[in-house]
Amino acid sequence: MARKIAILLLAIAVVACAEAEPRQPPLIAARALLDRGDGLGGEIALRRLLAEGTPREELAAYLGEAELLQGDMRSARTWLDLGDFSAETRGHGFRMLGRLEMAEGNLAAAGAAFDRALQSAPDDPELWVDIGRLRYLGGEQVQAVDASERAVELGPQNAAALAFRGQLVRDAHGMEAALPWFEAALAIAPDDADVLADYAATLGELGRAREMLAVVRKLAAAAPRDPRAPLFQAVLAARAGEFGLAHDILGRRGDPRRTSAAGALMAAVADLEAGNHASAAQTFDRLLRAQPDNRRLRQLLVRALHLAGNDRELVYRFGEEARAASADRYLVQMVGRAYEALGEREMAAPFLERAARKSGTGMAPLRSAIPLDLAETRGAATGSEARALVRASIAAGRLDAAIAGAEAFRNRARGSADALGLAGDAYLAAGQPQRALERYRSAAEIRRPWPLTRRMLAALSTIGNRTEAEWLIASQLASEPANREALAMAAEMAFDAGRTARGEALLDRALILGGSRDPGLLALAVEAALRTGAREEAEQLAMQAYRLQRRNPAAGRALFQALRAAGKRVAAETVQSDL
Repeated sequence: MARKIAILLLAIAVVACAEAEPRQPPLIAARALLDRGDGLGGEIALRRLLAEGTPREELAAYLGEAELLQGDMRSARTWLDLGDFSAETRGHGFRMLGRLEMAEGNLAAAGAAFDRALQSAPDDPELWVDIGRLRYLGGEQVQAVDASERAVELGPQNAAALAFRGQLVRDAHGMEAALPWFEAALAIAPDDADVLADYAATLGELGRAREMLAVVRKLAAAAPRDPRAPLFQAVLAARAGEFGLAHDILGRRGDPRRTSAAGALMAAVADLEAGNHASAAQTFDRLLRAQPDNRRLRQLLVRALHLAGNDRELVYRFGEEARAASADRYLVQMVGRAYEALGEREMAAPFLERAARKSGTGMAPLRSAIPLDLAETRGAATGSEARALVRASIAAGRLDAAIAGAEAFRNRARGSADALGLAGDAYLAAGQPQRALERYRSAAEIRRPWPLTRRMLAALSTIGNRTEAEWLIASQLASEPANREALAMAAEMAFDAGRTARGEALLDRALILGGSRDPGLLALAVEAALRTGAREEAEQLAMQAYRLQRRNPAAGRALFQALRAAGKRVAAETVQSDL
């Protein structure tokens, strides 16, 4: 309240010393401030107009926007909720009301507000951008794409429309395909912080660090208080191996764990690499509780617990999950290592043996952390409940129920990539890879993140479609050149096809990006070294893989082959006897 009084007093003071001949009409000047993202400056200018006698209905839409820009939802509602807008500002006012409802999670109310905005401004490209965002948030990704195309059609020179289209192109077709859209938006609005942030993130995913840094500097200059600039700087430092610097950058504005989920994740990764394992584990734990089905967060937490020496907690929390047939290989391996570290070798053995076995597809369908009985009790009214129920059914082996539940969700949420992908998971688990691929391909036309690509590759491997698998992995690498898992898969495919030079190049890149901790990848490197006659290198790599995981058959075979090639028959036979 005190801030509002201060603003009002300032607005009155501005009235008293206003220029006799302003350079542009006051309302246009106020709207220009809002367009630049200056909510406070816009509010001051608008309150000045209100004090001068401009009717409330002429200003309510813009004052609501000013409050939204400052994050003051309560005050924004006082200006927007009544819908008391002039005929000229009606479309804008209901668009701002829709944004307010969307920000507060009231999606149905947001849709109703946007419908009212359409009655007054059907050809506003930025309204169609907001409609697209609402559709995407509500799981209607196909309809969101349609809205983005409509926005660009109505506003081919509108930066917001171009940037939103770029975001959806990036989801479906990869990073490279999205760049021209962001570049076109920046040609129109070179200081737009949101577009600069999107452009920087996309360049970063493509591994174009120098270009990303240049864009991040522009972002910092255009929006000095934008938290994304230091976050991007920290990411660049971390990718260069400077984890201490990354942590320092994030800490310059207070505790990064409290600023955003992205900041917390980056800080935890920096802690992990800097040796602050317990601190990293606490942050990963908090993030995982908010996203219980996030596989990558689970893996990071498991690794942090193990490195911190909290192996008892690791097996207590994840032991039962690792016993499930659907548990991912990394989790199984880490639970085995934890038991081993605790001196419980008999408990460790089955986990390590399972982790060492290479499955036919190299993966299992995603599993929910929610037990089946609880998932059934909750039902499937929402998307998250439907996902939990289907995944729990898969884990329990109730595959017909999983397919039925997934298809019911897909029919209810037509246009949702998540629903299509979930249906693909159910079919893949049920041994119907062709049906799974149909659903996965439809999902990939909307959005194709790496976990979906992995599941598509599993289905393609099952039916022996090597051509499409090679195209898919190459497409993924074009979009994510630093994806180590994709690089390893591509290298193995290249070696199998006799393209040795390409396989070696891909393998070297994967090892540089951290593959030196993966015994399977090291075993592949041993094969490559032996193929070129580099026996000493092959032996070193094989010993490294064997030390990492003695029970890994690939590591054992690699060491046997390397020792035999070096003429060390007795040592080779000793290793062979353990296989």
